[in-house]
Amino acid sequence: MTRNFVVDEKSVGKRLDMFLLDNFAEFTRSHIKNLIEKGLVLVNEKPRKAGFSLKKDMLVSIEVQEPEKVSTEAEDVDFEIIYQDKDLAVINKPQGLVVHPCSSTKSGTLVNGLLYRIKDLSGINGELRPGIVHRLDKDTSGLLLIAKNDFAHVNLAEQIKNKTCHRNYLALLEGNLKCEEGRIETYIKRDPKDRKKMSVQSDGRVAITDYKVLKRFDKTCLVEFSLQTGRTHQIRVHAKHLNHPVVGDKLYGKEVKGLVGQLLHAYKIEFTHPRTGKIMKFEAKLPDYFENYLKKQ
Repeated sequence: MTRNFVVDEKSVGKRLDMFLLDNFAEFTRSHIKNLIEKGLVLVNEKPRKAGFSLKKDMLVSIEVQEPEKVSTEAEDVDFEIIYQDKDLAVINKPQGLVVHPCSSTKSGTLVNGLLYRIKDLSGINGELRPGIVHRLDKDTSGLLLIAKNDFAHVNLAEQIKNKTCHRNYLALLEGNLKCEEGRIETYIKRDPKDRKKMSVQSDGRVAITDYKVLKRFDKTCLVEFSLQTGRTHQIRVHAKHLNHPVVGDKLYGKEVKGLVGQLLHAYKIEFTHPRTGKIMKFEAKLPDYFENYLKKQ
């Protein structure tokens, strides 16, 4: 069903997403953002970004899609809790596990498992993402910070924003990088040709990744990545930008027989404990499938 609105005097200068929030109180901001990114919102018959500034008498059309029901029930989901105290937990997410419920995965996610295994979780991100401070892609394994109260959540989120929380990844890349180490600095946004992808575009958000080659093989290289920003699919997009996609990355590279997803693992995290001020460091070894693939190189 399509609904149309004409921008009146009081809505002049308002952002498109905020205008829609005012007219659809039942929709969340993330749902509206999703509709805009899918091209289901038009202004004068043209798709516009969420931050587009409206002018008087513009016609805003939206194809209304009701949010799909997802489960926030506690479920017994398999993942490793490396550490926890009254404020936070550090977990090791296995490859293939989706972080939170969404339209394509309505249950059996990490959030469902957290609700089953951890009594208290922060509520800042709403009922669909309790405790989730940052994310990992479904087929990326490794360390994630979980906040057990809002005090810890705000503090940890600020550390990530201010780059005082350090996250390091290991990835096996196709081919061999020319340099031993370096910094990739680009701008990333949603790919206009494929909404499942992100891509390097001049009008995107700044994305910075440092890298260091740890070991070279005949047709691949093992690389350590350090995130300086946290854009969606950042390492995967930057690896493709270097013309050396992550091995097994079906979205940005090519499918590899015997692998279900990309060889990308968040192996190390360092942050300051929100309450004690103590420096916390954790590492998670490479999953067996990653180690076994390396042995064949």
